[in-house]
Amino acid sequence: MEIKSKLVKRAKKGDSEAFQMLIHEEKEKMYRMAYMYMRNEDDALEVFQESLYKALNSINTLKNNDYFSTWLMRILINTAIATLKKKQKLVSINNEIFDQIENTEHLRTEEHLDLLQAMEEIEEKYKTVLLLRFYQDYTVKQIAAFLDCPEGTVKTNIRRGLDLLRTKLKGVYCDDRQNSIV
Repeated sequence: MEIKSKLVKRAKKGDSEAFQMLIHEEKEKMYRMAYMYMRNEDDALEVFQESLYKALNSINTLKNNDYFSTWLMRILINTAIATLKKKQKLVSINNEIFDQIENTEHLRTEEHLDLLQAMEEIEEKYKTVLLLRFYQDYTVKQIAAFLDCPEGTVKTNIRRGLDLLRTKLKGVYCDDRQNSIV
């Protein structure tokens, strides 16, 4: 962590090599998140590049060097949402994303499609926190930092998002304790 903090300090002073080293550690997470929002490679790359540009130009605004990753991901999420609004696209989730989610591997095809449809129908704020929590495996605290909102709001949105999914699936959801469809 100390090395990363030193790299951030160097990057703030204009050291482009330090900035590149920092981005090298984060690029895969950033691209995956951009792809989840944009659903295609070209748009995801556009959001990724735009986010890097914004981060490079505003690195001096980073207050706490230890939160570089959080700050960077927040820029990416905001850029993705702004791009979607600009293009007036609806965010929908495709099969590829859910193939990577551990808990959905055992679902039958029909249930998998039901889950995809339900995710497409819930509000953006619930979809975002569910993807960050269960796909990216971020903590509630990290999600709150990304979205610049209280942890209680994140917890509420996760709970409400899960409740909405359960309602939309009409009781067909995975019970982790039994590892079966209830």
